[in-house]
Amino acid sequence: MVIDNNFYMSLALKEAWKYQGLTYPNPAVGCSVVGKYGEILAVGAHKRAGSPHAEVEALKTAYFKLTDDKKIIELTASADIHAFLLQNHNNCFNGISIYTTLEPCSHVGKTPSCATLISSLGIKQLYVGSNDSNQKASGGNKIVKKSGLHVENNFLKKECDALLKPFDMWNQKRFVFFKWAQRLNGTTDDGIISSRESRVNVHAMRDVCDLLVIGGNTVRMDRPTLDARLVDGKAPNVLILSKQKEFDESIPLFDIKNRNVIISDNLSILDNYKNIMIEGSSKMFDLTSDIVDYYLCYIAPTLGGNSGFDKKDDKLEILNIQKEEQDIIVWMKRKI
Repeated sequence: MVIDNNFYMSLALKEAWKYQGLTYPNPAVGCSVVGKYGEILAVGAHKRAGSPHAEVEALKTAYFKLTDDKKIIELTASADIHAFLLQNHNNCFNGISIYTTLEPCSHVGKTPSCATLISSLGIKQLYVGSNDSNQKASGGNKIVKKSGLHVENNFLKKECDALLKPFDMWNQKRFVFFKWAQRLNGTTDDGIISSRESRVNVHAMRDVCDLLVIGGNTVRMDRPTLDARLVDGKAPNVLILSKQKEFDESIPLFDIKNRNVIISDNLSILDNYKNIMIEGSSKMFDLTSDIVDYYLCYIAPTLGGNSGFDKKDDKLEILNIQKEEQDIIVWMKRKI
């Protein structure tokens, strides 16, 4: 039987991209657990800082599939899942392979070490996409190898590194992504465009970002709130990029507690933040093209509106495409 290692890693990648932008200050990570005959036992991802890592999510699901022990389903805390697996695995993972987009963590922080857990379950093989650049968490491969597991690195490394890039960038300086919504005919105006599910996703990203950047004309015309109410989250600080400093302060975004609203005609304030979301359309796209690392587009299956992007010569490279219940979500970067 031929095992397609790249296929199993691609499943982990696909799952992890669903949570890109939601895991700050942690990286987005995916993991696949594969049985001895090549059957897919589980695919999991890290969903939010403080929640179980991708390997733990996947091993939890795989354990239930292998044993039908429903007790593990009730567990949500990472430490509890770790302890349960160590006490109850009864060698059910013998011959199992794991595919993870990022080297398993070696340190104990808000969650226990994934490398130590993997080393203790009788797993056969570990396949890794990217090595961990975080010195506090790196070294997991060495721990796993010492336990006798077969470890191979650099599977779909380019794709796994692209998934990891936001984490690397906000650890070094900052990560900036530009988000917009459009219809099938490319229009970005005339009211709400994306589905509620997509808007919930955006609000979840606002909840974890440090700063939200928006244009002055958009504030005046749309009178937005720019909070994270759909996920009961915190409202990020806002930079209004505008040459004109005067705004109607009855606009809802000015009435959010514990929020700083900065009005400036330049982007120098970005140096004080790590995880930055820009929301806008054509003009903002042009103004921020030199500082944006990734682009995020929500495409609604509708027609209408009157105007959209007027840029003609920009080329973007697709990193990942997801389909939610209604909209298509595309992560991209500028093509070099």
